[in-house]
Amino acid sequence: MVLAESAVSPVTLGLDPARLRYLDAHLRKYVDEGKLAGTVMLVARNGAIGHFEAYGAADLARNAPMKRDTIFRVYSMSKPITAIALMQLYERGLMQIDDPVEKYLPEFRDLQVYSMGTYPNFLTRRPERAMTVRDLLSHQSGLTYGFLARTNVDAAYRELEVDAGGKERTLKGMIAALAKLPLEFSPGTNWNYSVATDVCGYLVEVISGQPFDVYLQQNIFQPLGMFDTGFEVPAAKASRLAANYSADASGQLRLTSTGGKAALNLADDPATSPYLKPPTFLSGGGGLVSTATDYFRFAQSLCNSGELEGARTIGRKTLELMTSNHLPGGADLMTHAVGRWAETTFSGIGFGLGFSVTLDPAQAQISGTPGEFAWGGAASTAFWVDPIEDLVAVFMTQLMPSTQYNLRRELRAVVYSALTN
Repeated sequence: MVLAESAVSPVTLGLDPARLRYLDAHLRKYVDEGKLAGTVMLVARNGAIGHFEAYGAADLARNAPMKRDTIFRVYSMSKPITAIALMQLYERGLMQIDDPVEKYLPEFRDLQVYSMGTYPNFLTRRPERAMTVRDLLSHQSGLTYGFLARTNVDAAYRELEVDAGGKERTLKGMIAALAKLPLEFSPGTNWNYSVATDVCGYLVEVISGQPFDVYLQQNIFQPLGMFDTGFEVPAAKASRLAANYSADASGQLRLTSTGGKAALNLADDPATSPYLKPPTFLSGGGGLVSTATDYFRFAQSLCNSGELEGARTIGRKTLELMTSNHLPGGADLMTHAVGRWAETTFSGIGFGLGFSVTLDPAQAQISGTPGEFAWGGAASTAFWVDPIEDLVAVFMTQLMPSTQYNLRRELRAVVYSALTN
């Protein structure tokens, strides 16, 4: 297995070099037209890197070039890592995925479901059943995100700044806030993107007895050699942190696309970024920074059924469970999602325990393979793992929102077109 930063010959990996150059040309066009500041694209097959290119700027204001070791905010690409961490505890017999969450978090014992009203005057009803660990991992918990701006419940999340916001919140503080608010729906009846993975991070703390960041360091990052991944960027590495940009003039996340070319507005200056100091809120749902190489090591371990260079972070059968579709009746997200925001499309796509899962590429209208699993982040980062093709792809950039351009589908088309066997 070749995991060094220098790529091996794509031909030996069943990748067409000419087709991979389409990949470079496509991303350079985005950068040259001012749509993105810079990009890093890594493609591996059969455990070896066949394509690894950086282009453009990591920081436009300082004329800092994009490099292979640039550090990125991976936002929701933190979620698969958190899911693996929690399922490691499942493998130790410390929890079951059908355990009620209230078994570990008594604050959730009296959760109710929204019927009507606005905060703080909600009318609620009892849930049909208790929320389980599986509900959290598969986003069927009834929790939500404040930024979705869809319902009266997520409006309450914004008012209380449940998902951290500007407050110096802790995971325990988030749990206390959630316990005061109703669920969007009874657990297990629908799918909704949410703070559920942050709750999973807190479960790791409670069940393991370790701070979440310490647990990740000891059980995932160190074993896999992910030395540039964590919740903060140390001073010695600060010069490697990319600037984060927004297509919105205010530099804030928006769920609507401006379409076509949009100005790059600074959303987070790497010189003053909050990622330069230890956070109080260790967000398993979106708090990590990483590099293309580090995230590739994580993704490649999953492609290898949970093992990398002798370090096993998850068992083969556990990973099979996690990358199976856990939506009711084996249906897709289009059938079960109550909202239409996620780091994936909906038709032909299912959801496992921490990952989207491709069910039907034709229905999803994407290049791919049934059983492929993936996720992305709010700043347009993305990865996918195709065990059948023994293929791993990691894409890094820093532009919010991730819906601004159709990059992920475009990159899939080019990468899959390069397969020669």
